[in-house]
Amino acid sequence: MISFLDLKKINEPYETAFQEKLKSVLENGWYILGKETAVFESNFSSYCGTKYGIGAGNGFDALVLIFKGYIELGKLKKGDEVIVPANTYIASILAISQADLIPVLVEPRLETYNINPDLIESKITSRTKAILAVHLYGQLAEMNAIHKIANQNNLLVIEDAAQAHGAVLAESRKPKAESKKSGNLSNAAAFSFYPGKNLGALGDGGAITTNDAELAKVLFSLRNYGSEKKYHNEFIGVNSRLDELQAAFLNLKLPNLDNENQKRREAAKRYLTEIKNDKIIVPFWDLSENHVFHLFVIRTENRDQLQQYLLENGVQTMVHYPIPPHQQKAFSEWNTLSFPITEKIHNEVLSLPMSPVLTNDEVSFVVEILNQY
Repeated sequence: MISFLDLKKINEPYETAFQEKLKSVLENGWYILGKETAVFESNFSSYCGTKYGIGAGNGFDALVLIFKGYIELGKLKKGDEVIVPANTYIASILAISQADLIPVLVEPRLETYNINPDLIESKITSRTKAILAVHLYGQLAEMNAIHKIANQNNLLVIEDAAQAHGAVLAESRKPKAESKKSGNLSNAAAFSFYPGKNLGALGDGGAITTNDAELAKVLFSLRNYGSEKKYHNEFIGVNSRLDELQAAFLNLKLPNLDNENQKRREAAKRYLTEIKNDKIIVPFWDLSENHVFHLFVIRTENRDQLQQYLLENGVQTMVHYPIPPHQQKAFSEWNTLSFPITEKIHNEVLSLPMSPVLTNDEVSFVVEILNQY
């Protein structure tokens, strides 16, 4: 059986270093907001190209903290509207609601699964104050078009980069060295280090990146009970801190992220060029570094049938995601709304095995089984 994602195999090369780091953290005796977290915050913000990195308990908290930070700064207020793709993972939308803001759903492009900038302006009202750009499945949203709309309407732009660690937005007229990565394409960005992410911890973890000194200062407090100085609380904060052990593990894995992303692209390129079946639609990719293939997502009309066929032939797959947010019970007020492109995507998508440890033989096997379907 070819597993969908073999986390044990992904982390095996780091085992000895993990054990040494665990011993070091234990001997140090400092487990929350110590030097390991500070070093990772610095390393990760440098990697993304931003001035500030703020560790958080998970990616969801990172998003919520961004919104709450802007509320504290007076740049957002409760009841403001935030544009968000209708087909995103529900966490993106829950984060907006958790901050007492109003999610406004916009359809994606069918080809890229990312928000369609052409449809954003029609959803903007006097209450719209931000756009949440989600880099779904690892492919960057159309940030230049999004920023143009945001600038014309005086809106904040926030990235949900939970699936896009290391994705690069290349500027065609600039040298590669001046290209920007996810996390540095907006006012602030949220990342998740859930174990299955391209940069995954051995538990929950998250971070925020930003170039906004004022926001960063608020966020460092908000994530720690609203306290900048111990037992002095300036804000109504939360407890959401990246712990020392996870930060230490992430520091060990970060230097290999670009190399592992390239291995994902190599596997994706083979899928794209070798899958030849009229019943299967492969994802759009322009072969740039704007896609880090957190997931390789195909579409087919009889998704459940194809998934069962693959399982019977030794290929494990997953569905990201079976039910669109507007059809979830949690958002019952949206259940009568119609988002046909979103619904089509959720009814047809299927994620193939994808990871930096996927072998050439495994890719060949998956391709062969798909082409026989």
